[in-house]
Amino acid sequence: MSETAAQWAATLRARAEIDLAALEANVRVLRERAPGAALMAVVKSDAYGHGAIPCARAAVAAGATWLGTATPQEALALRAEAGLPDDVRIMCWLWTPGGPWREAIEADLDVSVSGMWALEEVVEAARRAGRPARVHLKADTGLGRNGCQPGDDWAELVREALRAEGGGLLRVTGLWSHFACADEPGHPSITAQLTRFREMTAYAEEQGVRPEVRHIANSPALLTLPEAHFDLVRAGIAVYGISPSPELGTPADFGLRPVMTLSASLALVKDVPGGHGVSYGHHYTTPGATTLGLVPLGYADGIPRHASSAGPVLVEGKWRTVAGRIAMDQFVVDLGGDRPAPGAEAVLFGPGDRGEPTAEDWAQAAGTIAYEIVTRIGSRVPRVYRNERQALGRHPAR
Repeated sequence: MSETAAQWAATLRARAEIDLAALEANVRVLRERAPGAALMAVVKSDAYGHGAIPCARAAVAAGATWLGTATPQEALALRAEAGLPDDVRIMCWLWTPGGPWREAIEADLDVSVSGMWALEEVVEAARRAGRPARVHLKADTGLGRNGCQPGDDWAELVREALRAEGGGLLRVTGLWSHFACADEPGHPSITAQLTRFREMTAYAEEQGVRPEVRHIANSPALLTLPEAHFDLVRAGIAVYGISPSPELGTPADFGLRPVMTLSASLALVKDVPGGHGVSYGHHYTTPGATTLGLVPLGYADGIPRHASSAGPVLVEGKWRTVAGRIAMDQFVVDLGGDRPAPGAEAVLFGPGDRGEPTAEDWAQAAGTIAYEIVTRIGSRVPRVYRNERQALGRHPAR
């Protein structure tokens, strides 16, 4: 970040600082964890709130050869705007009837198919586009969300996909699935899903499917289940330096560093007497004469209201706690008599290097997961990028 950009950032009401060098380092660590597999960096939901295009570029520069999104619109925007090398694959998996199949085919995206309605739509789109679609067949191995059921449904999907492939309308480039409980070590569903995935991919291959990649490993499976790596691993939250589960370990335990730091400038500092109610409902009353600081962030910015009276904030080297209810645009911290100047930095979360809270600390305060904390930070909060590459070179060989 240039000196001018740093000065601008310092004047902002609030900012989410994104350290792309940390993201690149995380991608390199994750590649080392799965040396026999290609790595997909998942950049859905605007890269979990970090900014899809800058994060996609950084991930590719660090060696990711695939990018993953949920919606086709996210994938189409990446292909059109990110300036990625031509050989970077982009996969999208959350489709509804009438989706932009033809646009996806013409943009050379990899698309996921979980059932016959989707196969029929992608085949028709390929006819109109005059070129084959790149299709990943998704197996429901036990998560119970998207994906084709084993048995007759899977047999029909494989059969009809091979028929379309024989007609030059698609290429089955992938076979895949998703874990339900990989973030819960020892959960019996993990072994059951792996077994079913092997059975369903083996059946498809026996019928003649020759996929480029087979993949089931998400971030927790990448970090803890090498037997699940297959040909491709899909790294989501771990790319952003957040542990997929406290039970598995901290980011530092895996050699990862959180990428986002969320902070704001105090909008007001004032002295109040004891017994002074604070924020809606007066769920907090000052126990004695003290100083209050107003943080100009609220649930409209993605700060969880469930963390009222619990969310931690670092102000001038000291942890403070949200005093009372978090409102739409602001919340209050009790500074305990300290009197920083208006404009002083209040750090909600970051890597923890300066003693600041982490996204996991906010997750604990709100009774949720760190994924939600970073992903929900809204568009009113500017993203300020550090160590952003101005141009993409070729990604290093895997």
